[in-house]
Amino acid sequence: MQQDSSTDFGYEEIPTSEKQRRVGEVFTSVAQKYDLMNDVMSFGIHRLWKRFTLEMCGLRPGHRVLDLAGGTGDLALKQAGIVGAGGQVILADINADMLQRGRDRVIDSGLVGRIETVQCNAEILPFADNHFDCITMAFGLRNVTDKGAALASMQRVLKPGGRLCVLEFSRPIYEPLERLYDFYSFNLLPRMGQAIANDRASYQYLAESIRRHPDQDTLKQIILEQGGFDEVEVHNLSGGIVALHRAFKY
Repeated sequence: MQQDSSTDFGYEEIPTSEKQRRVGEVFTSVAQKYDLMNDVMSFGIHRLWKRFTLEMCGLRPGHRVLDLAGGTGDLALKQAGIVGAGGQVILADINADMLQRGRDRVIDSGLVGRIETVQCNAEILPFADNHFDCITMAFGLRNVTDKGAALASMQRVLKPGGRLCVLEFSRPIYEPLERLYDFYSFNLLPRMGQAIANDRASYQYLAESIRRHPDQDTLKQIILEQGGFDEVEVHNLSGGIVALHRAFKY
């Protein structure tokens, strides 16, 4: 019998076949408090990171957009306002509880006809080749089991001339900031998770998963070599705590 390969789940090494389930349990646990925790743990700055991402998408009326790991719909709701009634926005997430939160927000915003919600795995996207003008993924790639497969799947469904915007926690580019960020991540963040979401373990995983995620240059190479994209720009935000990788398919 062939032995299952292993992968990381934070600092824990687990069988590859278990990662999707384990990550799913994390997001099912935090779904109800997800938006509140985002505001608290980033001091609201995540809104500025997402605003910058939207600016870099280059969206126009009539565009087709896929927001992967879209969760509660922050980006999708704004994308729908830009592409208009003639465009298409698909809010996609692998986790049913997170997607339900996003679907509720779509309904509350009166955008049911403008935003479609789809539960799917980024590694095997159920969409036609060359379909989307833009794909966004905010704070989701580090949780994907096979990042190369997911990026290649995104490249397949993106139109020639389209762009991918991956917003993700990354590596601080200044050493003093990196030391401060480590202290915050491993000492304060899990305590905040316990106090607000009654879930210390999920936010301990968050801190560990950020450290295991490829740094800016490594991720750029993965996007180019495994994803098959033709050009990648890297934009460091908040001193590299977060980075936006914008990739192009020609």
